[in-house]
Amino acid sequence: MSHDLLFPRVLVVSPEAGFCDLFRRAAAASSVPVEIVLAADAASARGSLAASVDIVYLDDMLSTTDAATVAAAARGAPSRPFTVQLAAAARGFATEALADKPLRTNDAIWLLERSLQTKRPSRVLVVDDSPTMRSIVRKTLAATRFPFEVTEAGEGFAALKLVREAEFHLVFLDYNLPEFSGLETLAEFKREGRSVSVVMISSTQDAAVAKQARELGAAFLRKPFFPVDIETALCDFYGLRALNPKPV
Repeated sequence: MSHDLLFPRVLVVSPEAGFCDLFRRAAAASSVPVEIVLAADAASARGSLAASVDIVYLDDMLSTTDAATVAAAARGAPSRPFTVQLAAAARGFATEALADKPLRTNDAIWLLERSLQTKRPSRVLVVDDSPTMRSIVRKTLAATRFPFEVTEAGEGFAALKLVREAEFHLVFLDYNLPEFSGLETLAEFKREGRSVSVVMISSTQDAAVAKQARELGAAFLRKPFFPVDIETALCDFYGLRALNPKPV
């Protein structure tokens, strides 16, 4: 990561001057200090990648050949930047995520601030009464491309105490907890105004549980789940859409 992310560098590859200006304005207005590096084509982008960047955005106005060339160069770059296609649908080359193309400055600010979190350690709380399941989630998180600091809790009351005492960005919360259920824990997070994002996990086939979790603002993940399912949930957390279950 360039500059230890004290001043992250974001490469925007687009042939459109107006789109490049959009990101200049977004960087100037963002609450996160960020350097925007602009490239109109693959040749200029490859030179920027050699100097180290943290995020690469590929505009859908690029030719498929140029976009694929930049994506391949990013995979081989020393800083291993996170690559994002800015398009309504994935094109025929490998990147790590997909995002809607921003049309306004506020949209670009939101995209910058969210996707930069993919390169910063996020604090994650895994709540499950099964040590085995907690270990599975922890190992699955460790195998992703994202940096995490993981804490564990065995029941809802302990989770509430931890969230009250420290800031967590994301909670993986089991539904079937002893004494204080996952839904009750989630409702208490909301009642107390905690801003943490939550992924409810459960083996239940009861659609009402998933519906309740979503109504309380949580994502829902049904057991058994696979690494690709965790990747998808994490990309949702970062405001992106997953394309690949493993680092490309």
